[in-house]
Amino acid sequence: MSGVAVAWADVLRRVAAAAERVGRDPAAVTVVAASKTVPVERIRPLLAAGCTDLGENRAQELLAKAPDLADLAPTWHFIGPLQRNKVKALAPWVSCWHTVDRSALVPVLAERAPAARVLVEVNQAGEAQKAGCAPAEVAGLVGEARAAGLDVVGLMTVPPAGTDPRPFFADLAARARDLGLPECSMGMSGDFEVAVEEGATLVRVGSLLFGHR
Repeated sequence: MSGVAVAWADVLRRVAAAAERVGRDPAAVTVVAASKTVPVERIRPLLAAGCTDLGENRAQELLAKAPDLADLAPTWHFIGPLQRNKVKALAPWVSCWHTVDRSALVPVLAERAPAARVLVEVNQAGEAQKAGCAPAEVAGLVGEARAAGLDVVGLMTVPPAGTDPRPFFADLAARARDLGLPECSMGMSGDFEVAVEEGATLVRVGSLLFGHR
């Protein structure tokens, strides 16, 4: 097995173990490989090993890689800050938008990607340097997006660095349940097991698969 295939198998093993610790079905968790700055030739072996979902933070990178990987038909997730002027170009490729964090994005997505599958990003700690809507605005933004015809499936968060992520993950999962949303996009390479224990259905793993970059 290639190095990336071994890393992929290990991440799946750890997801399964975390899910089983809390009585969850591991199949309910999708690992999204965060491929920021990773060249196509390093992504192909991961897809060959069984990965089906890729996440990109930057529009330019996704648009450069997607045509080159079209023969392997990965599911593309947009997981970085989203600019309105990038939606049109991204729409033919992106299957899930994780970072809807403000009202201004809703009409653009509704026009350029009708019925798009989206998650509302929540900035739980009110960090000025971080994207995401305030917790008090979540229900309103979910309602706006639904009213515009978007398929709002869940919530997304990145907890503050250097803190225990568990309370933030638990809070996000509770908010999603209260709103009738099935998906929680939370957890990265350093904390995805805790996220799975708290109800994550989408975990975004990069450095464990591709190494630090």
